Amino acid sequence: MTTEALRAPSPPEETTVGNYFVSNYPPFAYWSPERVGEAEAALNRAPQPGTPLGIYLHIPFCRKRCHFCYFRVYTDKDSIQIRNYLNTAIRELELYAARPFIGGRKPHFIYFGGGTPSYLSVDQLQHLTDEMKRILPWTEAAEVTFECEPGTLTEPKIKAIREMGVTRLSLGVENFDDHILEINGRAHRSKEIWRAYEYARSLDFAQINIDLIAGMVEETEPNWRECVKKTIGLAPDSVTIYQMEVPYNTTIYKEMKAQGKLAAPVADWPTKRGWVKYAFAEFEKAGYAISSAYTAVRDASKTKFVYRDCVWSGADMVGLGVASFSHVGGTHFQNLADFDPYLSKLNEGALPLWRAYTPSNDERLIREWILQMKTGEVRAVDFTHKFGVDPLVRFAEPLKKLQADGWLSVEGARVRFNRDSLLQADRLIHAFFLPQHLGDRYT
Repeated sequence: MTTEALRAPSPPEETTVGNYFVSNYPPFAYWSPERVGEAEAALNRAPQPGTPLGIYLHIPFCRKRCHFCYFRVYTDKDSIQIRNYLNTAIRELELYAARPFIGGRKPHFIYFGGGTPSYLSVDQLQHLTDEMKRILPWTEAAEVTFECEPGTLTEPKIKAIREMGVTRLSLGVENFDDHILEINGRAHRSKEIWRAYEYARSLDFAQINIDLIAGMVEETEPNWRECVKKTIGLAPDSVTIYQMEVPYNTTIYKEMKAQGKLAAPVADWPTKRGWVKYAFAEFEKAGYAISSAYTAVRDASKTKFVYRDCVWSGADMVGLGVASFSHVGGTHFQNLADFDPYLSKLNEGALPLWRAYTPSNDERLIREWILQMKTGEVRAVDFTHKFGVDPLVRFAEPLKKLQADGWLSVEGARVRFNRDSLLQADRLIHAFFLPQHLGDRYT
């Protein structure tokens, strides 16, 4: 591994445009339409014994588009178009269910993401989930996650979501200040947060998660401290904190480009890391444990992130819906990224596959290593057992460099990030990338 590959890129003090959060490896830019045949081949193979199966469904509808959002979302679809989309996603699941890779498995985890899944009506939700359960029953699911925008939740809708079998309700709070919410393009306001949380808590969900974002436009340190205080006061089962980034296809970036600005109008990276460090310390004082670079849990013995841990460990996951990502039998692939082409392909009776990539064994090792490093600790023996390679030998040079710089410790077979390095894990894990996958832009 070259010296260049050992060096984790030093981020500018200011937040500039680009993706910071590492969600996969190798980078998506290496996936291609020419490799879709690899996905088809993976779907036609029996699963590896013991591999969990998950389902992700992308609900791309929102009341409005947040200024920092870079996901595939739509704010202009009517009820007929939404129902048509849901029926198409159901048809997509039926096509997958008939393929050999299912191998008689039932879903171990289900994730409704967006967009805004809670934008759907009660009738739409019931129709959707009844059909999904008919195709692949959820009787063995360890976790069913459902993302919500607080302003879309009513008491009947939350009750319907609970009756669907959702175990983890994730509330996209982001901030408790109405001005901050408004200037960042969020649709909800603070009074809707309190109302939705009270409804949800009364229905005894196994896990209620609150999302926060550190470093939003015009956010200040006093505001951030107040958000942390209010979150602790609600006592959610878990909290997820993201540091604000500004990808290329966001409203914030478009405004930056129009004004000729290089730095985004959000907190710089040292400030964001400092705010998250403060939040983690306050959560720990309140009895929470830090379970990853982004998450705090109130009871680590009961509160899990099954979706995260399975995906980061190489589970099979079928991504339904426009632009969704899948991983099956070692091959990654993504659906068509536009609404009408996605619908048209399924109306023709074909899966809406757009691009794919099958990592080498070394790339798979790197992927699982870097993603699991974001939990703060990995055991080398687990990777040796799975990949037949000792990661302490494979990654000897970057580990030595990061250890010398004070970012991590190696204690026997355990590799640990300290708190300061965990707060910038998405930057530091670039040290393990292959040279060809390093560049000016984050993954």
